[in-house]
Amino acid sequence: MTRCPRLCTLEDVVIGVVVAAAAAGALAGVAVRAVLARMRRGVLVAGVPCAGALAVLWAVPAGVVAAGAAPPAWLPAWLGLGVLVVAGSATDLAARRLPDALTRPATVLALATLLPLGPRAVLAGLLGAVVLGGAHAAVHLAAPGTLGAGDVKLAPALGAPLAAAAWSALAVAPVLAAAGVLALVLARREPRAPMPFGPPLLAASWVALATAVIAP
Repeated sequence: MTRCPRLCTLEDVVIGVVVAAAAAGALAGVAVRAVLARMRRGVLVAGVPCAGALAVLWAVPAGVVAAGAAPPAWLPAWLGLGVLVVAGSATDLAARRLPDALTRPATVLALATLLPLGPRAVLAGLLGAVVLGGAHAAVHLAAPGTLGAGDVKLAPALGAPLAAAAWSALAVAPVLAAAGVLALVLARREPRAPMPFGPPLLAASWVALATAVIAP
């Protein structure tokens, strides 16, 4: 019986997975930039930040799953959310809008990434999409200046994986996003200038999902 070489240790495997996922994420980030530029009402965004951000947002989930800290079935949803975080944030920051060409297919794709988790997760995702989308729609109707239409259309794509992971994550993400917006507004020299809500909501959703998936 031959001994497993040093490269077969769990730590080396995790490192290899992280490096490979980071490289794949960087390439995916370049592809995201190209898609954003070519879609209807496209937006030209910087390539290096997209590649770098998605490299990190793919490397972390891949490393966590490779280390056995999260179920492998969660990887598609986690990676998919990373793509949405980069695409949505880059678009909202560059153009101050979230186009339908991005938000509409995002919900369908988010639900599709839940299929490896089974029908219960998909059902929870559907309910979460309705709940978070409805909550954002209610806020938009009550105070249109608080949330844009693009934020409302983005919400179902975030509610799907969050509810599938934990209903508490669905509740925590908007609170974290609101706190992030408030902190950014207070830190700016021009607090009355408009602040896009999409990037804080996307980042908060990623953090909430990661916490729910990794938690035992």
